[in-house]
Amino acid sequence: MTDGPEPDPRDPQVLVVGAGPVGLTVAHELARRGVRVHLIDAAGGPAPTSRAVATHARTLEIYDQMGVLGAMLEHGRRMQAFSMHSNGAQLVRLGAEYRSTPTRFPFTLLLEQAGTERVLRQAVVDRGVTVHWGTRLKALEQHEGGVDAELQLQDGTSARLRVPWLVGCDGGHSTVRKLLKLPLIGDSTETWLIADADVDMNVPQDSIHWIHVEGGTVMAVPFATPGKWRLLDTTVQSDAGHPEQVAERFSRKLTKGLGTRAAVKTPSWVSVFTIQQRMIQTMRVRRCFVAGDAAHVHSPASGQGLNTGIQEAFNLSWKLAMVIHGHAHDALLDSYSAERVPIGGELLETTRTATRLVALKSAVAAAAMPVAFAVIRRVPAIRRRIEGKVIGRMSALLVSYPDSPLTQPVQAGPSAHPAPGERVTAVSADTAEGDPGWSAFARQLRDPRWTFLAFTERPGETETPRWLRDLADRQQGWLSVRVVTPSTPAHLGTASAYEALATSLQITDHTPRPLTGPAAVRVEPPRSAGDALPDPYGTLADGLGIRGQGWLLIRPDAYLAARGDRLDADAVHAALAALPLTPAP
Repeated sequence: MTDGPEPDPRDPQVLVVGAGPVGLTVAHELARRGVRVHLIDAAGGPAPTSRAVATHARTLEIYDQMGVLGAMLEHGRRMQAFSMHSNGAQLVRLGAEYRSTPTRFPFTLLLEQAGTERVLRQAVVDRGVTVHWGTRLKALEQHEGGVDAELQLQDGTSARLRVPWLVGCDGGHSTVRKLLKLPLIGDSTETWLIADADVDMNVPQDSIHWIHVEGGTVMAVPFATPGKWRLLDTTVQSDAGHPEQVAERFSRKLTKGLGTRAAVKTPSWVSVFTIQQRMIQTMRVRRCFVAGDAAHVHSPASGQGLNTGIQEAFNLSWKLAMVIHGHAHDALLDSYSAERVPIGGELLETTRTATRLVALKSAVAAAAMPVAFAVIRRVPAIRRRIEGKVIGRMSALLVSYPDSPLTQPVQAGPSAHPAPGERVTAVSADTAEGDPGWSAFARQLRDPRWTFLAFTERPGETETPRWLRDLADRQQGWLSVRVVTPSTPAHLGTASAYEALATSLQITDHTPRPLTGPAAVRVEPPRSAGDALPDPYGTLADGLGIRGQGWLLIRPDAYLAARGDRLDADAVHAALAALPLTPAP
């Protein structure tokens, strides 16, 4: 490939390869930040079948920031239990314990991947992005200014596209990963059978059911559609037989394992697969990135694949947009691999353990189960501990970045939480519901920029320091400055209080600011007035570990980068200067 003419300003800035949930999330988040995206997929159209079923709490928090949560909830089913059965008897029904990992979404959403993709595709279309189906990446060549991609179009012809950046979200058999010569390191383990089918059985469809029967394990995971289930058998070696035989096999095992009649209809989809536990060691090669299954493949035992991919897509997108818009140096993009490769390693370990627990091939362990679960049923403390541990691992609410190059040393007391590197959305649904501080904060986190929260000590304080006004004015392209003041509900409920604070910040235009120049960029949420953020009951300040005065610097993915216990200009500027921004504030 040779150098071509200067790029047209209307040309795409990022080529996204793969229009599954990960690629759609990348495309959506880049477009939401005013980046021009070209999205391709080798398939002729959307996949009619679904690999993933479960969406966990951390991903639901991301969907809320993206603005697509409502549509996801509308089409999904909430699941808050895990039931275990053995040879006709229910051993235990474990609930969803989120007290140690609070979230506004304390449940797992059961929504098949095809439904998730439909919601994301519509959101992407609403952002002006088209999915180019039947378009295959054949070759790529990187150079100092970007990436030259050779494409095979749907009609069989070839085309070349030059883009500054490329993101591979093209699954476990990723072409991008192979072209970048990134080896998948790991091993393969067991062979399992999966089938999607309508099932007539009298068991609750608000729970995943784990059934130990005939020396192996069967799992039944409900779909959002009543009566439809994903069935999994861990004892299949190579060939499951015809769909009718698969239905008969599951009918027999479910009836015997549950102790109640189960009639499985002919499955709509059957797959026998060997579990791969493999990952790559870097997720960036110069101007190319990989995310999701393109970077790691693993067991489906705990439903982590789609969720991990969405979280990676969200992590990468805001960083790439900042570099494209000139708000950050290229070094910011190195933090993507630095943060997510270790998470991938932890994922392989947890899914390997989950695979062993799900399969449960130990005869001794199987014999001990009734006694063990009798203890769990009778001792609430043990039960809650187990439930909390399962939820903490599965939900990704415990993911943090303490060693990230973007995480700054604590400038407040060591007991201040959240600590830098941790998520700032750790609040229970009961606390957040109806509280004006947390509601305003949740709306603020839908803004695609960084957030700087400044907490004042005096009720109704409107005399904002000059340096803070300058920060709000000069860095508004990538940073949203919000001032939180303690007050009575009546005081902060008046428009005059908001306007006074807005005046002190020298803000006269109360419309949302775009991330960069083009007016077409939409930034959520619309502000009620200026940059004031109400916290009339002090609940938000308390939940974020603020005692009186202080500040928080929050990344666009709702992780804390830095904090301080005094509104000190030098400390804030030092935290900002430590980030790879251009120009440094």
